[in-house]
Amino acid sequence: MATAIPTSHPPHTESAYAIIVAGGSGTRMQSAIPKQFLLLDGKPVLMHTIDAFYSTAFTPAIILVLPADYHSYWEQLCTTYNFKTPHQLVTGGATRFHSVKNGLEIIPDNTNTLIAVHDAVRPLISKDIIEKSYFHAAEHGNAVTAIKSRDSVRLHENGISKSLIRDDVYLVQTPQTFKSEQIKNAYLQSFSTKFTDDASVVEETGLKINLVEGSYQNIKITFPEDIAIAEMILKSR
Repeated sequence: MATAIPTSHPPHTESAYAIIVAGGSGTRMQSAIPKQFLLLDGKPVLMHTIDAFYSTAFTPAIILVLPADYHSYWEQLCTTYNFKTPHQLVTGGATRFHSVKNGLEIIPDNTNTLIAVHDAVRPLISKDIIEKSYFHAAEHGNAVTAIKSRDSVRLHENGISKSLIRDDVYLVQTPQTFKSEQIKNAYLQSFSTKFTDDASVVEETGLKINLVEGSYQNIKITFPEDIAIAEMILKSR
């Protein structure tokens, strides 16, 4: 897996953005509120995620994509927790694809702009990985965070399962970071159910996707036990 070596200052870009996608409903968390609003170490998960990006050397402009029904709830949380990290609120769409597209539409066109897209419920993302992702995208056009599978992997197809070479299998995470021209052009396509993330959308245009090393601690808060795991990781840092 290729990785970029960060320097002490960001490369020359007109601007950097981070689109934080928060569309979760909380169903699998068995929670009355979406998982991005659950408390982690005393404040909502989403606040950890936003702060992780804003605290990097790139200090990106942050676009939070949130279902319309939760805008006022989020604003109340910001008041309650005195959350003042700058961000712009955008209404989410019917799918993740449409939510990202809505976020992209408010970013001015500029080929030097870097745009990272990140899951709101990956609050443990590190400063180093975020910066590495921006640096690599600046140099190579895009950077998709991924980790090698630790488990044996099998492909099940047409009723038959077959073993895959574990070292060839990567588990994709976020952030996924792109030069503006790449991702904006990709999102001019019509929606397809095969688009599972931003990399798959950009790849459909014929571009090569570059992987950068993520972290096994960069977990996605999906199930109730994930909050407890995240708390333990935070305490160990």
